[in-house]
Amino acid sequence: MNTFVRRVPNAIGNEMLAPSRDAISRAVEQVQGSFRNPYRKQSNQEMKLRLEERRKERERIARELHDTLFQGFLGASAILYSAIEQIPGDAPTKPSLNRALQLMYRVIDEGRMVLQELRSSPASSLSLEQGLRRLWDELAPPSVQLRIFIKGHPKTLKPAIEEQIYRIGREAMVNGLRHSGATSMEVNVEYSPRRLRMVVSDNGCGIDPQLVRRGKGSHWGLVGMRERAGSIGAQLRIWSCPGAGTQVELSIPGDIAADSPV
Repeated sequence: MNTFVRRVPNAIGNEMLAPSRDAISRAVEQVQGSFRNPYRKQSNQEMKLRLEERRKERERIARELHDTLFQGFLGASAILYSAIEQIPGDAPTKPSLNRALQLMYRVIDEGRMVLQELRSSPASSLSLEQGLRRLWDELAPPSVQLRIFIKGHPKTLKPAIEEQIYRIGREAMVNGLRHSGATSMEVNVEYSPRRLRMVVSDNGCGIDPQLVRRGKGSHWGLVGMRERAGSIGAQLRIWSCPGAGTQVELSIPGDIAADSPV
């Protein structure tokens, strides 16, 4: 493609300078950018406001759950435990009551995890990888191993985008811990000029492929990850089958994810 300036005759026969095709293209891009940037700034600001509203709503729900349902289970379990202690060991009802108490303890443990998820967010001083590592240290038992791999040159991400990426990664990790029985998990984060790619994989029991494709009303984790990915213009793919583990891949364009001066 020509990049030089051509001389062309004007209407009265005199020569005049005509810009090259490259120069015209650059000028058009500059004009389009001047219209596009204000809308992008406005869109980023609106996203930050929505995410801040969601954060406050999560904290409100966490408080309500803690002060009502969670405290209720704790109180009921204490009463049940006291009653079981007073029942003779050979009483026919004692095994059933013990199973009920164990079920309540399991619900309480899962409730603690849910409350932690609702309240958790990556600290602003931590990178995405550091935030996921800290989350793992807080939740995972010592018997489960985690490896985090970084490819490319890490970039500073837009805070609103980084929070959603973190929460998708956290959901994938928590699902692996809670449901899959995995003994190891890997998180791969790849930075490139064109995209940011995060892959969370485990060696657990896997998920029914039909459940992955269609979703399930009670499986809010998968639904939530897809909704979060859609809200930031990212693509989410999930591969799994029974006995073969699960892999969750998130891909987001680099110009959307990276924080840059405006």
